[in-house]
Amino acid sequence: MPRFRFQLQAVLDVRLRAEREERRRVGELETARRRLEDGLRRRQAQIGEARNQLRDRLAGPIDASSLRGQANASLAEMRDAQRVVLELAGIHRRLEAVREDLRAASRARRAVELLKERRFETWRLEQDRLEQAELDEMAVIRGSRRTVESL
Repeated sequence: MPRFRFQLQAVLDVRLRAEREERRRVGELETARRRLEDGLRRRQAQIGEARNQLRDRLAGPIDASSLRGQANASLAEMRDAQRVVLELAGIHRRLEAVREDLRAASRARRAVELLKERRFETWRLEQDRLEQAELDEMAVIRGSRRTVESL
């Protein structure tokens, strides 16, 4: 029995590779986003802890130099957190752009897959038609043999 051969299989393969590449890019950016969000959570926890320590040091005798050092450390953590927030915003913008590229690649791949499915269906119907024609031909030959043999 003949096998279906899609003439645009090379195009479909290229589109599949492009979609996989876009998925990989999305995955890399998602990983970077999660890493930055985890770092931001850690920094926020450290800032909260520093505030609690600063509040505790305000009770009783006050050491101005240690308070100043604590405040400077807290400000440095806040600056780092703000930097991470800006990086995170950039990652989100790039992630949206890459996701749109992935959607475009998926649409392009799906268009070729739909074409393949339609061509396969047309091919299958043609094969069924040819097979039916062969069966009809064999039935006609068998019928004519019976007619000839009965004479």
